[in-house]
Amino acid sequence: MLQQRTLKSLTRAVGVGLHSGQRVELTLRPAPVDTGIVFRRVDLAHPVDIPVNAMAVCDTRMASTISPGGDPGLPKVNTIEHLMSACAGLGLDNLIVDITAEEVPILDGSSAAFVYLLQSAGIELQNAPKRFIKVTKPVEVREGEGRTLKWARLDPYHGYKLAFEIDFDHPAVDQTGQRVEFDFGSGQYKRDIARARTFGFAKDFEVMRSRGLGLGGSMDNAIVIDDHRVLNSDGLRYDDEFVKHKILDAIGDLYVVGRPLLAAYSAYKSGHAMNNVLLRALLADPSSYEIVTFDDEAQAPKGMAELAPAW
Repeated sequence: MLQQRTLKSLTRAVGVGLHSGQRVELTLRPAPVDTGIVFRRVDLAHPVDIPVNAMAVCDTRMASTISPGGDPGLPKVNTIEHLMSACAGLGLDNLIVDITAEEVPILDGSSAAFVYLLQSAGIELQNAPKRFIKVTKPVEVREGEGRTLKWARLDPYHGYKLAFEIDFDHPAVDQTGQRVEFDFGSGQYKRDIARARTFGFAKDFEVMRSRGLGLGGSMDNAIVIDDHRVLNSDGLRYDDEFVKHKILDAIGDLYVVGRPLLAAYSAYKSGHAMNNVLLRALLADPSSYEIVTFDDEAQAPKGMAELAPAW
């Protein structure tokens, strides 16, 4: 049986929120089978649990934000996508995330630090079958036309792979890879995707800060680009780090559905909003997916049964 996974022990992290600039502590705890991933706002007078699911997403401006039932008037947790991406990369099904503020810490701007934290706590197999959402027919969402066209799509696939293409029309970005494909069957999420950092344009940071966003951003946790070049002295971690970060985000955004997908995801200029619209379109059509388990691990797609090696 391909089993569900949680942590062996708890682990903690401290950092600042990318947009709030606020100090925040995370405590990542093991959780029972079928719990899913639940964020718990422990800074409130009465702690509030926010189970992660596609309908809990209440805001997608600059990040993925969740609240109970997706109600924007209730307590929120912002910028969950990098931690969710790490959970997907390690195949974690059940986790309680205690958080002392409204935003997940940005750490180094990638998911690598979260992968390290989760692996340092250890991954434990649980005595219950891992449940997948298997896409059974194509689902696609589109927006705009011509230069403004964006789209995202899920197709049936015995496994999980992602393809993403960007088009920023910017000299520093155009010099790097514009399209990347990544297959979870490779077992190389940690090596090939996790270290890709979030990025932003220097001119946009001033506008963001005037709106109370990006207050915790710096070259320690983001790639910063001026009109012509990357400003970070250490350059890029990957030749195609920009598009790889978009895949990292997409992995986190799609894992918000609550179970790992068996599908081929492809996208052009998609983002947090469109990724969530795609999930809602999938769930709105019960004929487009089914829930599956694997009693025999040998029948599972390549890479789904192996535990990721420790650092």
